[in-house]
Amino acid sequence: MTQGYRLSAATGLHKGDREYQQDQVALFTHPRQNGCLLGVIADGMGGRSGGRKASDQVILTARQLFERFAPSQDDPHVLLRQIAHDAHIVIRLTAVSTEQEPHSTIALFLILPNAECHWLHAGDSRIYHFSGGRAVKRTLDHSYVQALVDRGEITEEEAAVHPQSNILMGCLGTEDDPTFSLDEIAQLQTGDVVMACSDGLWHYFTAEELAYVTMSLAPREASEFLIEKARTRAKGGGDNISVAIVRVEAL
Repeated sequence: MTQGYRLSAATGLHKGDREYQQDQVALFTHPRQNGCLLGVIADGMGGRSGGRKASDQVILTARQLFERFAPSQDDPHVLLRQIAHDAHIVIRLTAVSTEQEPHSTIALFLILPNAECHWLHAGDSRIYHFSGGRAVKRTLDHSYVQALVDRGEITEEEAAVHPQSNILMGCLGTEDDPTFSLDEIAQLQTGDVVMACSDGLWHYFTAEELAYVTMSLAPREASEFLIEKARTRAKGGGDNISVAIVRVEAL
C-alpha cells in the first residue's frame, strides 16, 4: 500500500446468557507511533472469578509490553510471544496463590505503520483477515475438533455442531507451556478488515457471513450487528461474546 491510510476500529463485549463475563477485549493505539495498533481478545475459563482474572491479566500484560514496544526497531513476533508467555506465567502464579484453575485463550494482532499485520493465538479465539469481500485467512483453533478436521475425520460443518467443540488442546494457564501459533500479512490493503473474536461469536457464523458484514458495515455497526445476531442464533444458550474489528480506510 503506497497511499496514505487510516484505521477505523471498534470493540464489542456481551455477557451472553452466562452468569459471569469472563471475556475481555481491547484495542490499544501506540503511545508514540501513529498507525500502530494492538488488538487483544482473551476468553477466560475457570469458575466464577478465575476466568475473569485470567483474561484481565492477558489485557494488562498486553498493554504494558505494547507501551514499551518500538515499532521501528523491535521484532513484532518477539513482542507477541512475550505477551503470551508473560500472561501465561502470571496466570499460573495466580492458580498457585488462589487454588483456582484459571485459564484463558489469547488472540493478538499487531498492525504496524507500514500496514504489516502480525498475529498470535492460543486456544479457540480466532483472528480473521477479510479482503475483497471474502475471508482470505484465519487462525486454526487449538481444539479437539480442529484436530479432527485436520486429520480429515470430520468436516468444518460437522465441527461447528460437534458435542466436544469446547475442548481445547492449548491455552494460557495450563501446567504445560502452551503452543502459540504465529502468522502475518505482508501488507494490508485499503478496504481490508482484521477481526478477532471469541467462540461466543464465531460459532454462529460462516466465514462468508463474517466477511460480508464486516466489509459492508463500519466497525462499530458491524460489531453491534454481529453480537445481536449471535444472541438471536444462540436461542438462550449463548456464551460470553467479545469482538475487535479494524478496517483499513483511505485518507
